[in-house]
Amino acid sequence: MTRTDNKIVLEVCVDSVESAMAAEKGGADRVELCDNLVEGGTTPSSGAIALAREKLSLGLHVIIRPRGGDFLYSGVEFEVMKRDIGVAKQNGADGVVIGILSPDGTIDRARTSELTRLARPMSVTFHRAFDMTRDPFEALETLIEIGVDRILTSGQEATAERGAKLIGELVERASGRITIMACGEIREANVRSIIRKTGVREIHATGFVACESGMTFRNPRVYMGGEDLDAEYTRKVTDAATIAALRGAAEE
Repeated sequence: MTRTDNKIVLEVCVDSVESAMAAEKGGADRVELCDNLVEGGTTPSSGAIALAREKLSLGLHVIIRPRGGDFLYSGVEFEVMKRDIGVAKQNGADGVVIGILSPDGTIDRARTSELTRLARPMSVTFHRAFDMTRDPFEALETLIEIGVDRILTSGQEATAERGAKLIGELVERASGRITIMACGEIREANVRSIIRKTGVREIHATGFVACESGMTFRNPRVYMGGEDLDAEYTRKVTDAATIAALRGAAEE
């Protein structure tokens, strides 16, 4: 997708096809399709990827993450990641989102290189595993050498606002060799400030609102997740109006 230099690219993180469709309606340029966002996002089903591709005309990136928790993967988990990249490619994804580290907090160069080669010609983003590295500038240069297209980062802080200084330094050091995409609690109220402080041209956000279940019968004795019955009957969905407002604020 070709964009003008002054255009802010808005990627929306979603965990369902319906949310992806709402993101497109709101003016997103791209979605990152995930499952299990409570764990920070894991690989979605092949059915979800295929249907999203059918329903969407915007960019579709798929997270390749076999489980929640850390980013140190076993041999079996790595094989799962390789197969999931193939599934994403077969189902028409435009890109994949990966992240894999070594025990010492460096980028796992060999495995990241292998996943990147398998993914081509799709775009490759290295996700917030980057924020768990011991030295962000060392990690930056490693990912550039591997040929990764994009780094998703909150500046190694909980939010983009707190990590804005480091994000800006990464943009400066990258000097166009790799795209730095900011994330971490980015909303309509702060997106413009984050762009000014960091110099990023790509933003990653959610735009969720709470959606009450349509169930009229509710068994108060059984819990599918935590012991909070209300949470069992409420879920987060992407709101097109929220995305539209974020899109407008980003380009003021």
